Amino acid sequence: MFPTTSRTDAAVDRFDWLSVTFLLGAVLLCYYLVPLLSLIVSQPPGVVLERLRAPEVVSAATTSVTAAVTSTAIATVFGLPLAYWLARVDGRMKTVVTALVILPLVLPPIVSGMVLLTVVGPNTLLGEAAADSGIPLTRSLVGVVLAQTFVASPFVVVTAKTAFEGVDRRLEYASQSLGKSRLTTFRRVTLPLAWSGILAGITLAFARAIGEFGATIMLAYYPRTMPVQIWISFSTLGLENAFPVAAILVGIAIATLVVLNALGTNPLE
Repeated sequence: MFPTTSRTDAAVDRFDWLSVTFLLGAVLLCYYLVPLLSLIVSQPPGVVLERLRAPEVVSAATTSVTAAVTSTAIATVFGLPLAYWLARVDGRMKTVVTALVILPLVLPPIVSGMVLLTVVGPNTLLGEAAADSGIPLTRSLVGVVLAQTFVASPFVVVTAKTAFEGVDRRLEYASQSLGKSRLTTFRRVTLPLAWSGILAGITLAFARAIGEFGATIMLAYYPRTMPVQIWISFSTLGLENAFPVAAILVGIAIATLVVLNALGTNPLE
């Protein structure tokens, strides 16, 4: 029996398990890549460029970019302080706040929209007050920004928190021991060292915001964003008419990956 066991062990040792894992993973990679390539080659480039000039496509792209830039800026202004606080405290409160930050990431987007409607909807106290002031919080660009900020801002907080935690605390202590204030230490030591990670989070938040659909369609069917325009075109005119806007979003997704790799701090790796 012993020689048989030895031969089996030797055969197992010779087996190239790394190649097996790659072959199994390649099935999943094909599942990602084939639909994307099929989408790209399904329409001639000239036809796509012609449809990209359609007024509804230009309007949807303008709305999406404007709202995504605004929501990303809001997420950065309020998310960075929260990320720094989370990176520098310990205890139960940190756990609770971190869970609260992650909650929008795990909620289905359509549920996120429903949650927001209970606060800023047209029949709520805040929604009515804003509408009376001439700033409707739904069916407006403000509604799009609110939806995008809710679902995209956690990317800034979570990624920046990790970047701040990666900064050596001894460098901050050394700065403060030399008489520098906490704000000066943050500005001259912590922020530069964590900047690449922070920028990666901002990039991810922008990409998530510009592709947001579920929460946006609940709060603001109009003005149409690119994902909403894709849905309208697909459901009313078919896949071919939805393709130009989808091509823009695919381009933005690829550009996001390029930026993240250029930063050298890809949190997805």
